[in-house]
Amino acid sequence: MKQLLLSLLLLCSLGISAQDGVVTRPKKQQTTTTAPKQNSSQKPAAKKPSATTSKPSSQHKPTVQSPTIGTSTYTPDVMTFTANGVSFQMVEVRGGTFRMGATSEQGSDAYDDEKPVHQVTLSSYYIGKYEVTQDLWQAVMGNNPSYFKGSRKPVERVRWGDCQTFISKLNSLTGNRFRLPTEAEWEFASRGGTMSRGYKYSGSNTLSNVAWYRNNSNSTTHDVGMKSPNELGLYDMTGNVFEWCSDWYDSYSSNSQTNPTGASGGYRRVNRGGSWSGGYDYAKLCHSSSRGCYTPFESSDIGLRLVLVP
Repeated sequence: MKQLLLSLLLLCSLGISAQDGVVTRPKKQQTTTTAPKQNSSQKPAAKKPSATTSKPSSQHKPTVQSPTIGTSTYTPDVMTFTANGVSFQMVEVRGGTFRMGATSEQGSDAYDDEKPVHQVTLSSYYIGKYEVTQDLWQAVMGNNPSYFKGSRKPVERVRWGDCQTFISKLNSLTGNRFRLPTEAEWEFASRGGTMSRGYKYSGSNTLSNVAWYRNNSNSTTHDVGMKSPNELGLYDMTGNVFEWCSDWYDSYSSNSQTNPTGASGGYRRVNRGGSWSGGYDYAKLCHSSSRGCYTPFESSDIGLRLVLVP
């Protein structure tokens, strides 16, 4: 009997220690499951750097693709230069993307050579606040070829090659790098750059507000800056005198372009802007997408406007 009692007591003690062992294991499992929780709590912290680095890349995209026309509001910088005592001003045109050619506001006045409309992206540049005046041309070149004389009237009757000579001398006098605008730069500035309000002409839908043309010019040029400016503060981009561009005249492509410079060669150079005379289609030649062309040896009622790349 004693042996039986001893055996029962021994088994009970073993059962209790076994139960203690079972209880002890869950405590160890809680300890081991605590570590994964700490690791999982560290994962969000590991994701934060990748989220932070993704923000600059997404924010960087708009700086690669310039602002679209009509989306900006800013006060353009104006730089003043002097050549042999005659001052002139250049206005900032911030880079952007626009649709070049016969867009809807140009209406039925658009010619076939203004098509197809295509996307153009330009870097920033400065363009003349006014057409080059006779007093500036005289100061640089020592002569005045204009038919309609007046120190503040735009110089006219200048050939494309004459303009290159003028610019070369002006650059030597000022230490800067002026040039003629490309056709795309001219149209972008005429439309008002990224501040464009979508006018048909440069600064208005009413031609007489911004231009000297056949109906109001009395068959002569006029002092620069007498009409209203466009959104950038540029004067006479419509009317007064046609303005030479640097491009060879050629047909448009539908492809998107960045800082286009036109064809590599040709027979005629582009001119833009309409003039005091305007020919038989005097109003149609004044809208912002209108294109003209002369051989480099022609002059007639044509002048120029400067561009400066900062």
